Amino acid sequence: MNIKKVLLSLALVSASTPALHAQKGPEWLEQALFYQIYPSSYMDTDGNGIGDIPGIISRLDYIQSLGVTALWLNPVFESGWFDGGYDVIDYYKVDPRFGTNSDMVRLIREAHKRGMKVCLDLVPGHTSTECAWFKESSQKDPNLRYSDYYIWMDDISDAEKNEIKERHKEPNPESSRRGRYVEANAPRAKYYEKNFFECQPALNYGFAHPDPAHPWEQPVDAPGPQALRRELRNIMSFWFDHGVDGFRVDMANSLIKNDYDGTEIRRLWAEMRKWRDETYPQCALISEWSIPTEAIPAGFDIDFMIHFGVDAYRPLFFAKDSPMGHDANYEYCYFDETGKGSIETFVRNYTEAYNTTHDKGYIAIPTANHDFQRPNVGRRNTIDQLKVAMTFFLTMPGVPFIYYGDEIAMKYQPGLPSKEGSNDRAGTRTPMQWAPGATAGFSTCDPCNLYFPVDTDNGKLTVETQEKDPRSMLNYVRGLIKLRKSSAALGNNGEWELLSSVTHPYPMVYKRSLDGETYVVALNPSGNKVAANYATLGTGKVRVVSASGKGKYSAGKTTDKVALDKFSAVIFKIGD
Repeated sequence: MNIKKVLLSLALVSASTPALHAQKGPEWLEQALFYQIYPSSYMDTDGNGIGDIPGIISRLDYIQSLGVTALWLNPVFESGWFDGGYDVIDYYKVDPRFGTNSDMVRLIREAHKRGMKVCLDLVPGHTSTECAWFKESSQKDPNLRYSDYYIWMDDISDAEKNEIKERHKEPNPESSRRGRYVEANAPRAKYYEKNFFECQPALNYGFAHPDPAHPWEQPVDAPGPQALRRELRNIMSFWFDHGVDGFRVDMANSLIKNDYDGTEIRRLWAEMRKWRDETYPQCALISEWSIPTEAIPAGFDIDFMIHFGVDAYRPLFFAKDSPMGHDANYEYCYFDETGKGSIETFVRNYTEAYNTTHDKGYIAIPTANHDFQRPNVGRRNTIDQLKVAMTFFLTMPGVPFIYYGDEIAMKYQPGLPSKEGSNDRAGTRTPMQWAPGATAGFSTCDPCNLYFPVDTDNGKLTVETQEKDPRSMLNYVRGLIKLRKSSAALGNNGEWELLSSVTHPYPMVYKRSLDGETYVVALNPSGNKVAANYATLGTGKVRVVSASGKGKYSAGKTTDKVALDKFSAVIFKIGD
């Protein structure tokens, strides 16, 4: 990649849209703290073993009690359910398994009453083959409304034809993911381009560099790709007008084909940001891009730092013997009891992203999400260990995202059978555990009809049990959120600085500060006693404002020291 060209293109985007970065998106993001819900797994009110929107409404008081300010719901639109809702049939209609559009409006209204925003999941890169757009596009007439919403061709290379033949020898969901083209033998053409599964035809936002030998590769300014951009704005407008407060955009950087340096995808989202600022300035745009230095300058308010893209999350949380860490290039992740992990990769990449974007938008480091394992996995399985991890998530700058159930330390359940395209993600999509019992209070159905099974650890990992225990994970999370909200220094816009050394990674110690207020966060996820020394902050009075485990702060004339017991997380207030 030519770095000079990338920097120049970024400069051109910024120069052409100077008003985009005057502020960091909607004002409410300054204090936002999100709670992510996988709707099929949150609360079932009709007894069919699958969660629904009335179920979410029934639990809004609980969600509010956590202190969160916004919800993000995984896809709720009508779907073929081959890929967990990410194969959309109708973007303008709530799937009947969840309820109706009126139920969604009621959820929004009830959330707003409680001071919480509601953001939905937008899947702009592909639809289901059951979508009416695709069915019309497959017809012979190339001049219908949706004709050029997809990418059709009559011929592909011999190698690609052979790949399709091999794929079809053992047809299954995994083989369906392989390759780029699908043989359809439709009236329109013989093949179409897909994104992931065969039932997910790619939407046609155009090709940044069309190949003259491929006449089906339309440029980004062709009528079809431009019509699709208008459709994207129409979808967002429809739901914004119904009260939705924003969208998390699935695979936001993948819409345009042959976009080798990302120039065209940045232009697309800069265009969308300008439209948003002019028409719906209080609605948020959140990207699944996982490269904040690209996504935020392109126009997103928030970008995730997760399991792909810039390498920062994986070396912290994915042990080599865990589902998402099997191909790791390190022996131990940092949040591991062995105390043999490293923070070097995280600190290097996070620091670059933070310094580049903190005045333009927000980085989100979620506790987990629907695509990867929860913190409670493998050797990281005690409440003491998990409290250390949660302290990290809730004391970093940017916008925190809590994945439902992580506030009660729900387990990632390995080895579950795949359902609706979940594969090894099934273990992180299990029902929310409300109370002890065979269905954990999630549903009145027979346990064998649950969307996925529950594992409450004999009732310990449930809301009902943890509500009664002041030392529970649930009440610890509430305390952290309350502390975060009490101080701008610990909040989304507070400054961040690593105090400890990457060459001596345990404990990890960092400073949060703003407007003359300073906190020091010290984390020891290992099973050993550890200490760190660093240049004195010279602040005099030190007091503990939050603690899980034990820790001591010793202030000196030239050097300060933090010592922590095993599995400990302590937050110190520095000064008066």
